[in-house]
Amino acid sequence: MTSTSAPKEAVPASNTDSAATLDRPARTPRRSPTDLSFVLDEADVTARAANEPDWLAADRRDALERYRSLPIESNQLYTPYVDLRPAELGDVRVYPLPGGPPLGAASAADLPAGAVALARFDEDKVSAISLDATARDAGVTVETLGSLIGRDAQLARRLIGGAGLPGDDRLAQLTRAAWNQGVVIRVPKGVRLDRPILVRWAAGAADRAIFSRTIVELGERAAASIVEEFVPSSASDEGPDSGQALFTSTFEAHLGAEAELAVASIQDFGPRQVLFQHRTAAIGEGASLHWALAQLGSRLVRSRVDNRLEGDRSSVEQVEIVFGTGEQLFDLTSYTLHLGRDTTGNLLSKGALLDRARSYMKGLITIEKSAVGTDSFLGEFGMNLSKATRAVAIPSLEIDQPDCRRAAHSSSVGPIDANQLFYLESRGIAPDEARKFIVLGFLEPVVARVPLEAAQERLRELLEEKWAAGADGTAGSAGAAA
Repeated sequence: MTSTSAPKEAVPASNTDSAATLDRPARTPRRSPTDLSFVLDEADVTARAANEPDWLAADRRDALERYRSLPIESNQLYTPYVDLRPAELGDVRVYPLPGGPPLGAASAADLPAGAVALARFDEDKVSAISLDATARDAGVTVETLGSLIGRDAQLARRLIGGAGLPGDDRLAQLTRAAWNQGVVIRVPKGVRLDRPILVRWAAGAADRAIFSRTIVELGERAAASIVEEFVPSSASDEGPDSGQALFTSTFEAHLGAEAELAVASIQDFGPRQVLFQHRTAAIGEGASLHWALAQLGSRLVRSRVDNRLEGDRSSVEQVEIVFGTGEQLFDLTSYTLHLGRDTTGNLLSKGALLDRARSYMKGLITIEKSAVGTDSFLGEFGMNLSKATRAVAIPSLEIDQPDCRRAAHSSSVGPIDANQLFYLESRGIAPDEARKFIVLGFLEPVVARVPLEAAQERLRELLEEKWAAGADGTAGSAGAAA
């Protein structure tokens, strides 16, 4: 006997598909590595320009137009190595107006030990401007951009105008269009400061953007040293669910004939910070510039340095280090342009990476036809301390003048040298301690060039802390990589 059952009621396929569609969350749009999620509102730029001199308003508008039209990377050699996807800046907003005068009166007694001047900023506000009386009497000035504009409009127009920033860099034009805080340091002709000037930026408030400019001018035969510090502010929220913060900065140096400038920069922002930095220098006849740059903090760092050796016998020495852990990404680019005769350039970049950190070190030396007798070297070296890290080094030369003393570059990326490790272990040093000694010694060239002793010791402490925090989780893989 055959049994039959009543057919089941069919559910219309269209209803099922419709319900599933309604319940499915929307997909996040795919982002190109070069996409910048931050949007500069034209109203922000217009609001800043409303109460400013006509020349400054025009400068902001010109920069805004360049920002909109330029690609994120103009050098085709470097384009494949741009990745801005870790920057989640869609909710970030610019502080409404530049910060006002110092929150409290600062005197020479408030200066840190060993410093001749101090400029300290907390988010968009000025928290202290202080200058030693002797330096003030010698004509040295340290003041905010807003103060300079109100005091000497002609000088402000000469220094603040965008000619000092790279016209082909989109992010530099972003800062030029939207800057909301800054400091101007001027050392007159013949004045030689025997102690450094300290400039400290504290930032990190979630979903906020600060655009800062530091402008330095040294007269003929003047000499100065500057220590920059970038640290988390009291408003920083470093929780994994907090929004990111954006900090962009420029450092624009103008060196007269025979001037001497040493700049040390220590960047130790919190893990939710995104940092875009641009440093430019016009170096006059017989002048010398020394950069010592340390990149330790931030989720994403994009840094560019432009050195223009304009005067005969001018020179630049640049040493930059990176110590990356976690998911940090460092994108460092250096351009050195030799224009004068008998100029000298010596540039060295070093990176040590733990966990899943990444670094891109890119450099280009250009020797123009006028640069007879150039001596220039570019070195880029990466040390991978775990198998998941990635370091890229791209040194480049462009030579239009064959009569050079030297034009060379060098690069390498790899694990700790096994021979160095064996040597230290054979002297009774434990493997972990031996790795630490090798890594910190690898980064020491920048530490030794920091002019303020307290800042030098602080940098060594930060490197020790970073090693301790990162090495625990990667000791095994570091050993395997070595």
